[in-house]
Amino acid sequence: MKPKVKSPTHEQPLFGVRLELMLDPDHELVKLAQVIEWEALAAEFGPLYAETGRPGIPIRTMAGLVLLQHTFKFSDEEVVARWVENPYWQLVCGEEFFQHRFPVNPSQLSRWRQRIGPEGCEKLLKLTIDAGLASKTVQPKSFEKVIVDTTVQIKAVAHPTDARLYHKALNALVRIAKKSGVELRQSYTRLSKISLVKYGQYRKAKQFKRARKEQRKLKTFTGRVHRDLERNLSETAWEANKGTMILTELLLTQMKTTKGKVYSIHAPEVECIAKGKAHKPYEFGVKVSLATTLKEGFVVGMQSCPGNPYDGHTLADQLDQVARLTGQMPKRAHVDKGYKAHGVPPETCQVLISGSRRGIDKPLAREMKRRAAVEPEIGHQKSDGKLDRNHLKGSQDDAMSAFLCGAGHNLRKILAKLRQGLYAWAAAWVGAIWQMAANPLGCLLAA
Repeated sequence: MKPKVKSPTHEQPLFGVRLELMLDPDHELVKLAQVIEWEALAAEFGPLYAETGRPGIPIRTMAGLVLLQHTFKFSDEEVVARWVENPYWQLVCGEEFFQHRFPVNPSQLSRWRQRIGPEGCEKLLKLTIDAGLASKTVQPKSFEKVIVDTTVQIKAVAHPTDARLYHKALNALVRIAKKSGVELRQSYTRLSKISLVKYGQYRKAKQFKRARKEQRKLKTFTGRVHRDLERNLSETAWEANKGTMILTELLLTQMKTTKGKVYSIHAPEVECIAKGKAHKPYEFGVKVSLATTLKEGFVVGMQSCPGNPYDGHTLADQLDQVARLTGQMPKRAHVDKGYKAHGVPPETCQVLISGSRRGIDKPLAREMKRRAAVEPEIGHQKSDGKLDRNHLKGSQDDAMSAFLCGAGHNLRKILAKLRQGLYAWAAAWVGAIWQMAANPLGCLLAA
């Protein structure tokens, strides 16, 4: 059922304290709550709720928790716990009085993300862009020039090795057998654990021949259990667990040159992406494309790119998303050399590849030097936001995580802008006081 709207004449609790009386009106979070268009968000997400049933949690409460979570890099459990302690967060989420109990169960945040889907998360990103315009963190003219780049959103999985994957698949098959009531000839769980430990010890001692022998043992154990389970599993049980059965078969048959290899049993959407880094040759997750303004580094577009496509093939979709979120197609896009043969026509957008010399005058050369400014923006999203490790499961959740990471980055920039205005006002007052203390007579005559 749709959430109930609180009436303006909401009665004050017996021991309740109105938040507007206990909070600083110049605080950046108070100002942030004023520049976000919550009514438009409620109108967007209202049709996603049924007309009957128990009233839902207010949309502003759920959206505020999700935005705060990605702004300050908290998990679902942490953001709910901090919400009870922080009255400013409660004001952002639309509360009138200070609350002493949890607003929701942490699991409801996951279900709300599934309710709104990637399209709803993209609307949250657009909401932060509109808030950036309202707070003057970004100017409309800045949307004409953007920087486009790609990075990797690493998945929260263990580093994939064949030995560990065989061990994980074996345990998953044994669980299926116990759940389905199938009696295996031998489960190999104890032997598999011993072989995995020996494999790690031999690898550390650089005894690779012995390590490969233990890896072959693990593969043999997994294959025997898989074939035994396929013979004795009923059709209904096989259909219920066909995902694990198919993944295990792919794992047992894949080779070094196989395309679309399995890198995780519980997250098969994980891909191996090589970005050419010396300290980290391969990263396991999903490729993410983002677009930021040339001047402020404000995120105006961000989306996941499953399938590990070539960077140049993602440029057209990224520019379309920028036009969809900002209302205008950028006139100029700065990219690196990985975007050669991008296929974007010049009449749509002028794409400048770093290192180009033909037809580049001095103003354009100065602009092209700003292309590297997107790298620290990516670094801040990974260190201050949740882009460094994605704990959500599934390709759809990868897309939602990318949108929300961009929204959190924009909110951090908006808060910094609002905080900067407060510091400037305080610095002016301190300067005036020091000037009066140093020359009181001159200040009186000037007045």
